[in-house]
Amino acid sequence: MDKNGKSPEGQQGINIKVLKQGLCTGCSACVGLCPSMENYKDKTILFHDCNLDKGRCFTYCPRTPTDLETLRRTLFNPGDMVSEIGAFKGLYMTRATDETIRAGAQHGGTVTVLIQLALAEGFIDEAILADQDDQLLPAAQSIVDVDKVFGKAGSKFVVSPTLSAFNRISQTDTEKIGVVATPCQAMALAKMRVNPVSQDKIRMEKLKLVIGLFCGWALDWRKLQKLLKEKLGDFQIKGIDILPSNHACMEVYTIHGVVKIPIEEVINCVRDNCSYCFDMTCEFADISVGSARSEEGWDVDKGWNQVIVRTSKGAKLLALAREKNVLEFKAVPDKNIEKLKKASAKKKRTCLMNLEQMTGSSDDLIYIDPEDPVVRQIKTGRINDVHIV
Repeated sequence: MDKNGKSPEGQQGINIKVLKQGLCTGCSACVGLCPSMENYKDKTILFHDCNLDKGRCFTYCPRTPTDLETLRRTLFNPGDMVSEIGAFKGLYMTRATDETIRAGAQHGGTVTVLIQLALAEGFIDEAILADQDDQLLPAAQSIVDVDKVFGKAGSKFVVSPTLSAFNRISQTDTEKIGVVATPCQAMALAKMRVNPVSQDKIRMEKLKLVIGLFCGWALDWRKLQKLLKEKLGDFQIKGIDILPSNHACMEVYTIHGVVKIPIEEVINCVRDNCSYCFDMTCEFADISVGSARSEEGWDVDKGWNQVIVRTSKGAKLLALAREKNVLEFKAVPDKNIEKLKKASAKKKRTCLMNLEQMTGSSDDLIYIDPEDPVVRQIKTGRINDVHIV
């Protein structure tokens, strides 16, 4: 508390309420707005003390108090809202028409295709994508050349400092920016768009497209490095995939073949903050993409994506991908939307339970308003997570 009895809403507030509580998501929304904070090897670091009572770092952080309902109503058509998964205009199953893209992508190549199309058709001038080095250390790259998008394909299971790159690029002459974001990153962008401080209003008008990624959890880079070193030694890693829950393993692709690591060992590498995430399907995006799930099984599903369209902009981009035949579409299994809703509801319920355990009170959910309509539906049992076979 300050001398007036108010909690600090600047760097001190971030340090006390987010970093020291293990809630930092690594989104880097706070990086690039002042010289006091930086992302270093998958950690948000405070380089200098800042005594501002109120700062953009606190305002935009996805783990500081957030009016989710205002974000929903401002950014989306209220008539499209589905409590479990956010704004919903349709669910699709897609994959890249180009076999080369499919072969080089994680699942289906849909995100790669949509970013290429958005650049080629002028939806955006520059795209901010996740990248990583040969040690899987995350980075963020800005891309203006359509031909260079493919080189960034594939899932990164460690959080990229994507928003630090957005903060930097949005202060340049670039007019139309697209971002591929995780749920926490998309929430931070939503807070920037809906409640920008005065000096950020112009730069936030440059955000023209958010493609979201489904996310159950992310891995801590240091813990992952230790695990991979124990299991693989100095093998060169070509890629990683985490299979559906019934397979219970992570596959690591090396120059010597595939190494399978039991999922219970991988879970030990999950970032602590992921236990407090309220969003599985990246609800604050224009269009959200995840790996497919169907009765055909993983051998088929791993080559497809499931896509939620949330805004008219997202619908227009997906329709153009169909028109130009850069994406293939197939029928969505009847149960898929309900399965998504159940899985998302389960994540929300777990998040609330963990937040209550942290604070010791159902009336203190740290960054979530206990009176939020979706929270109230979960607490009253109007949203459940009963398993669908």
